Amino acid sequence: MTDPENNYLAEGFVGYRHDMRERYADAGLFADRPLWESVQAAGLARPDSPAVTDPAGTLTYAELYAAAAERGAGFAEWLAPGERVVLQLQNTVEFAVTLLGLLRAAVVPVMSLPAHRIAEIAHLAEASGAAGYVCEDTRPGVDYRELAAELQSRVRGVRHVFVHGDPGPHSPLPSASDHTPATVDPDEPALLLISGGTTGAPKLIPRTHNDYWYNAQCSIEATLLAPGDVYLTALPAAHNFPLCCPGVLGVLGVGGHVVFTENPSPDNTFGLIEKHGVTVTALVPALAQLWTAARTWEPADVSSLRLLQVGGALLTESDARAASVAFPGALQQVFGMAEGLINATRIGDDDEILARTQGRPISAFDELRVVDEDGAAVAAGEPGELLTRGPYTIRGYYRAEAINRRGFSPDGFYRSGDRVRVRADGYIEYVSRLKETIVRGGENIAPDDIEEELLFHPAVREAAVIGLPDDALGERTCAVVVTSGTAPSLPELRTFLLGRGLARFKLPDRLESVSSLPYTAVGKVDRKAVKAGLLE
Repeated sequence: MTDPENNYLAEGFVGYRHDMRERYADAGLFADRPLWESVQAAGLARPDSPAVTDPAGTLTYAELYAAAAERGAGFAEWLAPGERVVLQLQNTVEFAVTLLGLLRAAVVPVMSLPAHRIAEIAHLAEASGAAGYVCEDTRPGVDYRELAAELQSRVRGVRHVFVHGDPGPHSPLPSASDHTPATVDPDEPALLLISGGTTGAPKLIPRTHNDYWYNAQCSIEATLLAPGDVYLTALPAAHNFPLCCPGVLGVLGVGGHVVFTENPSPDNTFGLIEKHGVTVTALVPALAQLWTAARTWEPADVSSLRLLQVGGALLTESDARAASVAFPGALQQVFGMAEGLINATRIGDDDEILARTQGRPISAFDELRVVDEDGAAVAAGEPGELLTRGPYTIRGYYRAEAINRRGFSPDGFYRSGDRVRVRADGYIEYVSRLKETIVRGGENIAPDDIEEELLFHPAVREAAVIGLPDDALGERTCAVVVTSGTAPSLPELRTFLLGRGLARFKLPDRLESVSSLPYTAVGKVDRKAVKAGLLE
């Protein structure tokens, strides 16, 4: 049932420069084997140990890898090696089984988030050339099977839909007798992550078997991860942070225990920490702030937690200090990007470093440049845009030649769009963003995404979307609109945008109606001026 003609993964993938690949190879950085093999190695020595747990139960390592082998064999009957599948599953054991199954079949998962709806899923399927879609049956408020039907009507290349649960008119998650796993080139993509995006749609981030396992290894070292660790997956597992920093893949890669939950609130997670003896987890700042406050009223014993990673947005100094009090000795600040570079504070760092910095690179081979607006290096300790290159940082987005010309320097450095200061001790202090991405509760939101949909409303003539400071979420999303006739209310506009297929986390938190919007000299809405006007 495979379609080799649709197998064009290499088209649009930017690999290592030859000289850089030789340098990394000479240093022995890469495993040079399939990602699933690297992840699986430690678990094979611990067949009866718990590997993955969700509310439905636990699989040992023997059970997990048997299930993944059967799942991979099932996918191999439907899809050819190198074909892409949009993967949208919740934080359950089935996420781990299916991800490892896809990797065994050399089918490339496009890691979408549970909150994504048709607008995002259709874009990811079209941009990746996906041949399939993997989803749940339902969750409160959404029937993914209906979303799948609409996806197939919009993106004709999506031939197969596989559903966890009741498949309805689609296919169940496949399973078959084990087969010989497909041969892969470890320097080609194992999976596609998605960017936060600043130009209206997520970009596809190709992570290879070699670079992603190296990412996991460096994260394992930076967190002192060991087989006895129990990791609580509280953030959506498809995010780079809880997936491989060290996340699900790193914990499985050392033979630890992964506990999945779909509810990250402290009234749920604190009980899980006590029940399973959780030692490591990762949060965004908004959740870290909530967990910190909850320590005063939640009775569960969370003393097993030795490492509380916080990243995805800036953790303020005051919140960092408060978290360090609430979870003594556990805080680790993490600043990184799905495109590659990860920085982290280290266990044992002093209180000032933990509170005031966002860590240092996890690999000695990470290269950093900090430059001004003209691309010239700034003086030591001065703020500027962060550029980076290294063994686990991409060399280009997938099938995005025009974006790559702007986003990467001629010698292969990724332009992060983040303004930072590098201290004399090598630790990074995050300053601000050069890009206009809104970071709401750890989720990156492109203003263009929402503005484009707002303009479909019959009463909206012009629109600007900006982020406004918020103590709990970091930023809240504000839609500023020029309307004709009666202006819609915020609830009406949110309902309209949901009907357009926009993900719920992108819905505006605030609505402002104005008579006109400021524009730049080149005719673009001046979001900085809009924001300044609201903050006056």
